[in-house]
Amino acid sequence: MTRVLLLGSGGFLGRHVRRELTSANGIEVTTAGRSPGCDAEVDLVRDGADGIRGLLARLGPDVVVNCAGRASGPPDQLAETNITGTANLVQALAANPGRFRLVHLGSAAEYGKVRPGVPVTEVTRPCPVDVYGVTKLAATSMIGAAVGLNSLVLRVFNPVGPGAPADSLPGRLAAELARAVAEGGDVGLGPLDSVRDFVDVRDVAHAVLLAAKSPAVRGVCNVASGRAVAARTLADMLSDIAGFSGALLEREPGPVRSAVVAWQQADISMTVDRLGWRPSRDLTTSLTDLWRTATCQTGSAD
Repeated sequence: MTRVLLLGSGGFLGRHVRRELTSANGIEVTTAGRSPGCDAEVDLVRDGADGIRGLLARLGPDVVVNCAGRASGPPDQLAETNITGTANLVQALAANPGRFRLVHLGSAAEYGKVRPGVPVTEVTRPCPVDVYGVTKLAATSMIGAAVGLNSLVLRVFNPVGPGAPADSLPGRLAAELARAVAEGGDVGLGPLDSVRDFVDVRDVAHAVLLAAKSPAVRGVCNVASGRAVAARTLADMLSDIAGFSGALLEREPGPVRSAVVAWQQADISMTVDRLGWRPSRDLTTSLTDLWRTATCQTGSAD
């Protein structure tokens, strides 16, 4: 039995990772964090490395999966959560070299602006363009520099699927479409000219499971679909699924990253080779299940 300590189980990615891990054979999951539903309480920032070491001593996990993080907010909050919290975790884990396996969720935002048409590999030089990307890259760098820590960072591209949050394009669009279908009117969005690599959140969760079960795989691995899709295409697909016949108006301001990073697609060949993972759900499935959860419909969204 592999004992897994899951941090950040209350977030979009964390909820799906928890479901994937708890349904797997040979995995015993304990959740820890600030959410009331967690099995154990811990704050990676306030408790510091000493508090985290105490938690590890009490629970005795084999693998720590870190889904905790902040994707938006002022710079000091992003730095506190993504850098300080990760630094404390790394310090606590590295105090016992070789004892723990760390699987950490990174982000495609670490790569930043890349050459259009050239898929991003794990050796592409990271060049983040916003504070979020900078803080996520700092966390990845700290993990990689920790002596004696068995770790794998999964650089997750643009996750989509049931429960997508409102600060993501799919989640925001699903909420606006639900409103427009119910009340009428058009839908206002930010610019839709960027191109991204969208991956189903449940496929991300499966990659985490494989990473937890593959201690020999270390470093960084991209987790993505390996396909570039225009934001406009995604918006049209979700509109069709929703049966929306109104207009999608690009009248809202978009995030800095969308304006600067025009194109991004992952090369996932290393992840396929090293973890034996590949995405199993297409974008139509992801968006259909997103729409079902956004409108409280029944159906397969797990």
